[in-house]
Amino acid sequence: MTAETIKSSEQIKIYIAQADRALAALGYTEHSFAHVTKVACFARQLLTDLGYDDRLAELAWIAGYMHDIGNIVNRVDHAQSGAVMAFRILDNMGADAEELSVIISAIGNHDESTAFPVNEVSAALILGDKTDVRRSRVRNSDLATFDIHDRVNYAVENAKTYLNEEKTALILELHIDTAISPVMDYFEIFLDRMLLCRKAAEKLRLEFELVINGQRIL
Repeated sequence: MTAETIKSSEQIKIYIAQADRALAALGYTEHSFAHVTKVACFARQLLTDLGYDDRLAELAWIAGYMHDIGNIVNRVDHAQSGAVMAFRILDNMGADAEELSVIISAIGNHDESTAFPVNEVSAALILGDKTDVRRSRVRNSDLATFDIHDRVNYAVENAKTYLNEEKTALILELHIDTAISPVMDYFEIFLDRMLLCRKAAEKLRLEFELVINGQRIL
C-alpha cells in the first residue's frame, strides 16, 4: 500500500468524485481532487519537514487523499463513514493492521464537530484540511447569491501555510478582500477550525498562528 497505489485506484477515484458531486448538490464548496490532493501533499510534507519518518509521512498522504470519501454517504458524520469505507478498501488491499489503524483514526477524527488530533497523522490531516481556504473552492459564480461560506472563501485573495524558520510554529497567512467579506465573517465561519488547528499543531509540538492582512490574529 503506497501513495501511488492509492492514487491509481479507480475505486477510490470514483468515491472521491461522487462524494464531491453529492456536496455540489448540497451547495458546498469544492471537495474533489484539488482539495484532497492539496491536503494529502501538505500533510506528508509537514511531517517530512518536522523530521518524522518517510513511512509515517506517506500514511499521512493516504489519509489526506481519502479523508472526504464519506461524503458520498452523507455530509453528517462523513468522517466516521469515511473511516469505515477506508478500512474496507485498505483492508482488502492487504494493509498492515497497525498502519490501517493510524489512517482510519486520522480520517475518523478530522471533522471539527467531533475532531481531535489523536495521532501525528491525524494532526497533519487536520492542519492540511482546515487551512485549505481559497477562492477557487467556490462553485457559485454569482456574487449576488453568495452565502457567508461563499463570501468568506471567495474573499481570500491569497493564502499560504508554512513553518517558521525555527520550525516551532505553523503560520496560516491570508489576504482577504474586506470589501467582499469582513474579517469577522471569517471568524464566524472558521473560529472552531482555527482552534482545532491550534490543538493539532500542539500535537506536533508547534504553535499555530493566524495572520490576516498582515495582522497576527491568533
